[in-house]
Amino acid sequence: MTTEHPFAQYVRILGKGPTLSRALTEEETYAAVSMILRGEVEPIQLGAFLCLIRVKTETPEELAGFARAARDSLVLPAGAPAVDLDWPSYAGKSRRLPFFLLSALLLAQHGTTVFMHGTEGHTAGRLFSGGALEALGVPVAATLEEAAAHLRARRFAYLPLAGMAPKLHEIIGLKSVLGLRNPVHTVARMLNPFGARCQIMGVAHPPYRDAHQKSAALLGQPYMAVFKGEGGEAERRPEKPCEVYTIADGVLGAEVWAPTAAGTTVRHDETLDVTRLTALWTGTAEDTEGRDVVIATTAVALKLLGRAQSHADAEELAAQLWRTRNTATLAGAA
Repeated sequence: MTTEHPFAQYVRILGKGPTLSRALTEEETYAAVSMILRGEVEPIQLGAFLCLIRVKTETPEELAGFARAARDSLVLPAGAPAVDLDWPSYAGKSRRLPFFLLSALLLAQHGTTVFMHGTEGHTAGRLFSGGALEALGVPVAATLEEAAAHLRARRFAYLPLAGMAPKLHEIIGLKSVLGLRNPVHTVARMLNPFGARCQIMGVAHPPYRDAHQKSAALLGQPYMAVFKGEGGEAERRPEKPCEVYTIADGVLGAEVWAPTAAGTTVRHDETLDVTRLTALWTGTAEDTEGRDVVIATTAVALKLLGRAQSHADAEELAAQLWRTRNTATLAGAA
């Protein structure tokens, strides 16, 4: 008699049929993903597991268990600095420049420590944050240790998933083999490796706001803002209302930000020229649309961080930070 592989139970739970299959509990997901990250599963099991979860859509409990196992696999550097805001960036941009990068750098220049993490190149035709930051002259970290050094030096760091969690990066890469996105595309956004008190997150599909909010609550995240952002990134579109799902001191809620640039014609660029971001920051070119995006996105972060109590105050403070930025540098804190 052949002994059953210990991972087979998790595939069976998910795939036993329309009446007998069920979602995994948080603890079952934690155990299954821990085995995956330790390299204790067969490739065929991994593929089946990822596809079965994806087809039925991940539950908050599964996302929380997956994220907790992934976090526990990370090795953080000793003496890592405290991070105020965790900012995942996993979608990439295809129709509009990543103005949200200027929002993150603006916050860093005015005293907020921001850690950004993401992936590079998983979808053709998109501009990803690492490449854009390098073009702006902002260094990209290769390891968590280097990211910690960047945070200490300039209050901002960007680290690709490949340098933070190589196994998760490898699993994301299975999209080209399986033909499907898998749960790691969702879970990677939730890693928050430095344990930042606040997380800001963008999603491409509105139902994922609820999933991220509820799974973050299960993980004990005290403050969070998640919304449908431009291109799937945490970038507010000021010409439209923006519904933000929140966690505030552990309490789940939602709020709608009114348009700040109603009637604006949205420009979709065939070529994403990063030099336009530099020109916007330095003030050498007029880009009202880009400025409005930066200020609107910064405002959501400021309210999340507790630096403003109302939407109006957050938008006014964001505009003030923009007016008083140090235009001479993008790479360093003020």
